[in-house]
Amino acid sequence: MRADAVEVAVVGGGAMGLATAWELTRRGMRPTVFERFSRGHHEGASHGATRNFNNAYDQEHYLDLLVRAREGWDRLGVVDGEPLLRLHGLVTHGAVQLSSIARRLTDRGIHAEMMSAADAASRWIGMRFDGDVLFSRDAGVARASSALIEWERRIVESGGSVHWETPVLGIEETDAGVELTLPDSVVRADVAVMTVGAWSERMLPSIGLPRLTVTEESPAHFSPTGPAQWPSFNHYTDPERYPATVYGMPTPGEGVKVGFHRVGDEVDPDARPHRSAHADALTDYVREWMPGLEPASAVPVSCTYTSTDDGTFVLDRRGRLVVGAGFSGHGFKFAPGIGAVLADLALDPSARAAEPFRLPSPTGR
Repeated sequence: MRADAVEVAVVGGGAMGLATAWELTRRGMRPTVFERFSRGHHEGASHGATRNFNNAYDQEHYLDLLVRAREGWDRLGVVDGEPLLRLHGLVTHGAVQLSSIARRLTDRGIHAEMMSAADAASRWIGMRFDGDVLFSRDAGVARASSALIEWERRIVESGGSVHWETPVLGIEETDAGVELTLPDSVVRADVAVMTVGAWSERMLPSIGLPRLTVTEESPAHFSPTGPAQWPSFNHYTDPERYPATVYGMPTPGEGVKVGFHRVGDEVDPDARPHRSAHADALTDYVREWMPGLEPASAVPVSCTYTSTDDGTFVLDRRGRLVVGAGFSGHGFKFAPGIGAVLADLALDPSARAAEPFRLPSPTGR
């Protein structure tokens, strides 16, 4: 079997893997990305045209990561005549401490404006509100599919490579580095970055990951009933009426995406049923809260969440393996920042991510 050597191996060519590889090229490295599926596949969590660039956080570790991510998005700049971030704003409302979020954002120099329900409804006529609303114009959507294409373009342009339909069958640390077993070769690297989403526990059974739950989630695109301005949005709903927080955003050409956060059935990622869960409840929500959308027009979208119990990401290094996992349905917006953190960890064994993102300490230590 042929043996090849690479500088840094990145296993997993979704948003996190490609963002990490791009960041490595910015530091003079030539990473090699291995992805088991074809370009543009729908088997994981990175496909689709848009993702919510939601900045409504009040935890310092997420705000730090958000700032670093925004730097990366801005560095990517304009692609096909448009920035990869569409900053049309975000509204957050419902049963959440809006004032705490607003204060944290303001402290960071991020726009945050409290509005009455009446003022919000007059501005966004397609939506309904029944309490105060937090608006930030420094949020909106990330052009997800375009970002994946741009990251790959820049990786290859800088001397790295991306290998689609190239599964990594096994990975082993050695005294000299890491060995990756491919179908027809063995690849050796000093360090490997593992960003394999729903397959994290299967590929890294001994690294000490927290429990990860893989679910199939089913947001949907709904057709607008007429012209209206649409922001991105978070709605912390009444749990007696709806199963979870609602999020959404406009997707040009497809409608307005609306979904419940983290309510899907647990699935095997290799045998996903591609079944829409809570479709009736989502339609009921749109009928009650989105007068600017046609409730019967839902076009479901299927994706996976790979979630830690508390929704906190895993960003850490053990030996010569760097892991990014458990992005819990709210990771894409952070991808350039996550890529920068994982690149730090890959190139400097002494680097550490923020405490909440670290792997649990090994037993007895």
